[in-house]
Amino acid sequence: MLRFVLDTNVVLDLFHWANTDAVPIMAALEAGRIECFVDERTLDELQRVLTYPQLKMTPEMIVDRYARYSGLVKCVPAGEAPHLPRCKDRDDQKFLELAARCGADVLVSKDKALLKLRGRTTLTFQIMKPAAASALLAG
Repeated sequence: MLRFVLDTNVVLDLFHWANTDAVPIMAALEAGRIECFVDERTLDELQRVLTYPQLKMTPEMIVDRYARYSGLVKCVPAGEAPHLPRCKDRDDQKFLELAARCGADVLVSKDKALLKLRGRTTLTFQIMKPAAASALLAG
């Protein structure tokens, strides 16, 4: 079973925007065909982002989206990550660290700073956009 880490922008694509590039990821997650991992820091970021005014979510929508996502993922305890490249956006470093700590196969992101690390360094996981991750699941 493939192990995924989803950047917060991808979680929004799944649970708020229903972005077509992410639909196969959502289907695989709900069907239990992939495992998705989070930690306290990534969940905290999601909780904060869900309250952004530009998302126009009611308090009920925020609770619903957070509960749906947290009910489908596995939480990894805090810990030390192996030596990793530095992401230009320090806020995204936590996703690299989580992917390394949980033994992820794929880190799915649309963030340019994370995507720039693809192929430039030796990582134990791939970094890819939602469309590429969906294609991987389609096999």
